[in-house]
Amino acid sequence: MLIERAAAHQRTTRTLMASVIPTSAAMAAGFAAAAVLAKEMTDSELLAGLAAAMMQVGSVVTTVPLARRMARLGRRRGLVAGWSIGMVGAGLAFVAAVADFYPLLVVGIVGIGAGNATNLAARFASADLAPDHRRARAIGMLVWATTFGAALGPTVALGPASAVARFMGLPELSGPYLLGTILFVIGLVTTYLWLRPDPLEVLGTVGKEIARPASPLVVGRLIATVPAARLAVIAMLMGQAVMVGVMTMTPLHMENGDHQLRVIGWVISVHVLGMYAFSPIVGWLVDRIGPHLMIGAGGVILCIGAETAAHNSAEDSAGMFAGLLLIGLGWSFGLIAGSVLLTGAFPVAQRVEVQGGADFFMTTGGAVAGLSAGAAMEAVGYHSFSHWAGLAALLLVAAALAAWYTARQEQARGVSYRGAG
Repeated sequence: MLIERAAAHQRTTRTLMASVIPTSAAMAAGFAAAAVLAKEMTDSELLAGLAAAMMQVGSVVTTVPLARRMARLGRRRGLVAGWSIGMVGAGLAFVAAVADFYPLLVVGIVGIGAGNATNLAARFASADLAPDHRRARAIGMLVWATTFGAALGPTVALGPASAVARFMGLPELSGPYLLGTILFVIGLVTTYLWLRPDPLEVLGTVGKEIARPASPLVVGRLIATVPAARLAVIAMLMGQAVMVGVMTMTPLHMENGDHQLRVIGWVISVHVLGMYAFSPIVGWLVDRIGPHLMIGAGGVILCIGAETAAHNSAEDSAGMFAGLLLIGLGWSFGLIAGSVLLTGAFPVAQRVEVQGGADFFMTTGGAVAGLSAGAAMEAVGYHSFSHWAGLAALLLVAAALAAWYTARQEQARGVSYRGAG
């Protein structure tokens, strides 16, 4: 039985890695073109920013229904459904680009956001069959696979894909969405054909009537009753909010310093590398050191990264490279350690929808940060905004250390503590 489970885990990991590379590229391609295409359509920076922010909104509204579908029908059918919505969204955005119709572009980007939520859900699927002591490494490897798509997606979308669209007599910026449609198809077909057996079928939870939270509010109450789960959600939410907020405003800050677009693009690429490229190492450290201390370390790294960006002038790019790299790395610490802590905090029958609820809170934090970052920067400036984001990350350090100390005390007294590490 253990050998069969190990073989199923290896097959699941290979299939998911093959799926998230094209789907993460599709998501990144759609995001890279969104603001520029919307600006061309409307000549409004406000509407351009709103269109780009719809990616986060799409993730928020999809996470809970996606988790419920997975709990009821299995990971495979849930992932296929989510990436199918992403495919439709990319197709609608392509039509919007050709027709020069802004409202349809907004709807399409919301759909692509559903594909992004599905990419996030895939990390939990990679850990379903992993041994307890290797969960973080399983999640880390899948997040690492995302590096290839996330890094190459914008480059291919705004280069070769746009050139192909122009050659076909279509608007240049329709190319990224035509590419995204194709990539989502590749990802969902790969999962549909080869994610067999379904990880949740192996665990025996598919098709059973289990007590599932009926709403994000109920999920929140359930999470609030488990200390490890509370810390996990705080880690993921705080990391997402700090990362999205500072990242969203960095291009504008650098543009004010007269940096060329390619330099701004390089900074964002380095940031993406920080988010994903070190994930296997982060996962290994979480398994070895434990999630509590790694969450605290992530908060420290987020703080240092935000402060580095805050003390960097708009004309100096070196500090932005370092700051955004560290912010991405701190986000990776919080995401992987938080995901492992959350997974270990609940029995198998409750995990899937609780994971979906946690992602709902995380993506909501990112959406709020992204939508409010512009107003915050206009009110206090980039330097103060990044400074306060760094200080907020220190709250995560305090929460992690307090939870770690409480877990150690309870274990010393022989009290069971779910998710201790």
